[in-house]
Amino acid sequence: MAYKSLTDCFTLANGVKIPSVGFGTWQTPDGEAARVAVKAALDAGYRHIDGAAVYGNEHSIGEALTAYGLPRGELFITSKLTNRVRGYEETKAALKKSLADFQIDYLDLYLIHWPCPKAFRDRWEYWNAESWRAFEDLYDEGLIRALGVSNFHEHHIDAINKTARIRPMVNQIRLCPSDTQPDVVKASTERGMLLEAYSPFGGSGPANLLKDPIISEIAAKYGKTTAQVCVRWCLQRDFLPLPKSATPSRIADNTKVFDFELDGGDMDRLNALTGYESPFPHPDSTTF
Repeated sequence: MAYKSLTDCFTLANGVKIPSVGFGTWQTPDGEAARVAVKAALDAGYRHIDGAAVYGNEHSIGEALTAYGLPRGELFITSKLTNRVRGYEETKAALKKSLADFQIDYLDLYLIHWPCPKAFRDRWEYWNAESWRAFEDLYDEGLIRALGVSNFHEHHIDAINKTARIRPMVNQIRLCPSDTQPDVVKASTERGMLLEAYSPFGGSGPANLLKDPIISEIAAKYGKTTAQVCVRWCLQRDFLPLPKSATPSRIADNTKVFDFELDGGDMDRLNALTGYESPFPHPDSTTF
């Protein structure tokens, strides 16, 4: 589709609309930094806020959302079940804590954050199924509008689907030029799931995607920043990008991706990029 604004939407398998770009809050410090960043995001036009219990900043995000005063129906808010929690009752309690922290009555999207936490690895399929059963009941109660997963590979998704009566609608994974996870993307789309792209700018450090000469050349061609090129690349791949920043000027800049389109040749160059793959371990061997 032709994405024209932050409030253009993808449509999930159950018909729920999700704004085409979300504001990522991973690594945003709790307290005043989170409140300032969320206010800046809302000022810039974001209405989709991507959070997670493990980020430790949901309470501050909730304070910022409440202070801003937008009607609840204008916001799309995501949280994720932390690796420390699995089980039916435990998952219900975790969801209710996130709701209390955000100061809201329901989540628009709830995700299992990682498929195979170290603490539950010996019976990860069972524990995910128990948490998913809670997700489904919370969905039936109106406390969650859509269900999904994060960092799941094909065998993790299929394990959930063995017992699910409501299948996952979203898979949030790391996606950026050079880190395209084609097998996971294929498995997810074949199962009717939307791909959300966290870390669309790659990572920091010596191998810095935003300083890549090919992306820099493409950015100069369109009069854009390398970050804007990465967000636009996501949209043109039908991935929902979740750019993050704690700097108000960059938060605003990352929204300016609707007045240009990358041509086929530039998309091919970005798709072929290598050298910036994920620093994270395979989800079956995480240490957390």
